[in-house]
This record gives sequence, C-alpha cells and structure tokens, in this order.
Amino acid sequence: ERGIDQVGDQVFHALLHLVVGAVGVERSQFVGLVSSEQMVASSAKAYQQELEKAEKEGKLNRSPEQVRRVRAIAARIIPHTAAFRQDAPKWAWEVNVITSDQINAWCMAGGKIAFYTGLLDEIAAVMGHEIAHALREHARERVSQRLATSIGVDLLSAGLGLGSIGRDLTGMVANVTISLPYGRQHEIESDRIGVELAARAGYNPRAAITLWQKMSAKGGGRVPELLSTHPAPENRIRDLEDYSTRVHPLFEAAQRRS
Repeated sequence: ERGIDQVGDQVFHALLHLVVGAVGVERSQFVGLVSSEQMVASSAKAYQQELEKAEKEGKLNRSPEQVRRVRAIAARIIPHTAAFRQDAPKWAWEVNVITSDQINAWCMAGGKIAFYTGLLDEIAAVMGHEIAHALREHARERVSQRLATSIGVDLLSAGLGLGSIGRDLTGMVANVTISLPYGRQHEIESDRIGVELAARAGYNPRAAITLWQKMSAKGGGRVPELLSTHPAPENRIRDLEDYSTRVHPLFEAAQRRS
C-alpha cells in the first residue's frame, strides 16, 4: 500500500515535454494523473463512437474525393511529427471526414483525426494545428487538471492509490477534445507547431494566417482577449506571421525536394 506522500508525488508530478522543432515550444505540463496509454486507449474508443454516430446520421466519408484529399495531406504531414515526438509517426493514425457545415476539426491522442467538410480550404494549416494538440498531449493535460480539481484533495487525504482513476476515460476524452475549447496556451503552442508541420510537409505556412484572417472577418463582436480562452484574432495572426516566417526556410527546402 502506498502512503500519502507517494500518492502526492504522483498526483502533482509534472512532465516536462521538450519540443525540438524550429519553433522551440517548451513548457512544463501537469499530466501526472493519466498515462499516455490510458489516453490512447480511451481516445480509440471515443473516436469509434464518433464515427459510428456519424455513420448512423449518414455523414461519414460521403465523398471519396474529399476523403482522399484529406488523407493525402495527412500522409505528407505525419512523417514530420518526428521533429517533435520520435514515436508519433508510428501511432495508429486514422483520418475521416464528417459532412457538416461546422468549421471544425480535431485530433485525439494517438492520431485519431476528424475533418468537417465546412473546413476544407486550408486543410494543411488546420491539420498541422490539430495534430499539434495530440503531439503536445493537451487533452491528457486537461484531463489530469480536471481530475486533480475534482478528486485530488480527497485522494490525498485518503492515502489511496491511483489505479482506479480513469479506467473509463472515453466520455471525458471526447468532451475535452471535441466539445470544450482548448486554453489560450494550448492554442498558441498548436499554432506554432502547426505551421512548422505544414512547412516541413511542403505546404505554405502562411495559409494559417489566411485562415485566421477569414475567421476574424466572420467573427463580428468578440469578448476581450483577457476574458477569452483563445488569443484575440489580431494577436493570433501577428504570432502566426512571426512563426510562419521562422519556418519558411523549411517550406522552401521541402519545395526543392518535391
């Protein structure tokens, strides 16, 4: 039986993920309550449930041409995930297209990707961004934070082990990946990594700027940045301009190789 001190060490352990890519993202993350293996297994279940739901509604992979297009872009980007995580190219990647007017896409732990047909113009820019969330284990970080908030104090005071936590994380994984918006820091990291992934795969990183200019034009009234979980569009665009310039040599090198 583990004592309170041992449990406390595991509960509050923060893993430091060092990202080697040109963008140089580096941040200490609190992910200690859920293992990568738990997240990947639960994501696979949640992903299958989302596909089954879309299938029943007649919305899954309705256009072979669209599916081929999205999967081809993913196939070019995925090998370059090794610049950030050496294990990522070997993940059991899946890419599917859901017919919907929503401007949406997401990537669960382990490389489970869904693209909505409302967002097919700047596929590579969005693909890189969503893959970055999985590379940086943002969903795992959020699940750990939510578990710590809800049960951390009780768990420490009782001196219990952590084996019972997250045995079925499927619902929570789907919620933090699809329904809840990522935090500002997560979005900034994914923007920066996303433009590098696109550039390495031979796609113009400035497409991300174009995307957010379009999103900003559609936005209308907004809450101030300090009251929002996402960066203000003008600040996001400014940051993307900076980082797309940094990775542009990678894009040029990829173009020369093609």
